Amino acid sequence: MADGLVSAADSRSEEAGLRSVLADNPGPFTLDGTRTFVVGERRAAVIDPGPDVEAHVRAVLRLVEGADEVVILLTHGHPDHAAGAARLARLLGAPVVGAGPVERALADGEAVSTDLGDLVALHTPGHDPDHLCFHWPERAALFAGDLVLGQGDTTWVAGYPGCVADYLASLARLRTLGIRRIHPTHGPPIDDVEARLQRFEQHRRARIAQVEAVLAAHPDATRREILEHVYGETVPPGLEAAALESLGAVLDYQGEGGRA
Repeated sequence: MADGLVSAADSRSEEAGLRSVLADNPGPFTLDGTRTFVVGERRAAVIDPGPDVEAHVRAVLRLVEGADEVVILLTHGHPDHAAGAARLARLLGAPVVGAGPVERALADGEAVSTDLGDLVALHTPGHDPDHLCFHWPERAALFAGDLVLGQGDTTWVAGYPGCVADYLASLARLRTLGIRRIHPTHGPPIDDVEARLQRFEQHRRARIAQVEAVLAAHPDATRREILEHVYGETVPPGLEAAALESLGAVLDYQGEGGRA
């Protein structure tokens, strides 16, 4: 579809006033690409404007044509979510708020108004220490950024001390919200919300248990040896360094962050 446009009409028919556009940046971490969401008509919010790619930015601009006010929201600062924000902000004269490279950071619980209801910032660290989700109470929906993905049972949790504990706490927080639909930035919408959140948590806890078992059997194992025991031959080519970093986050959770 031209410029990566993901059927604005289709998403409008499913949830009136919600449109999305898919960037042409598929990959191991982005799945089919980065989705940018637009909530509202005259008073609109653009969630995660995506990469700084001309065709994608132009496609987002078309979705907000006719709006009187636009605000750009970032769930976090990773380039596949945030790199296009500055260009889009210049073209629209719109503020950039949320987490990451923003004009103003949003506090936990702070609401951004659209003509289809508020979007409430929720601090949900784990994937990133400053990560935000945006709760749309009007629709019992959530824009999840990278806290959960629309496919599989895992997301990237590594990069800072305490990330695994943060991630598990963030998943638990989502369960308290009464959400009926999750819109991840990567992958299709999630309607089996409770089952999917359980699946993501169970995957992480299973990995923790696997590492615990290896440490019990091989207390002197190095990180690379633990990686071989836990992952075997399942690490895709080119992703070994990422797997080691993810393993390091689990070791940190277990108090073994200094292990060589």
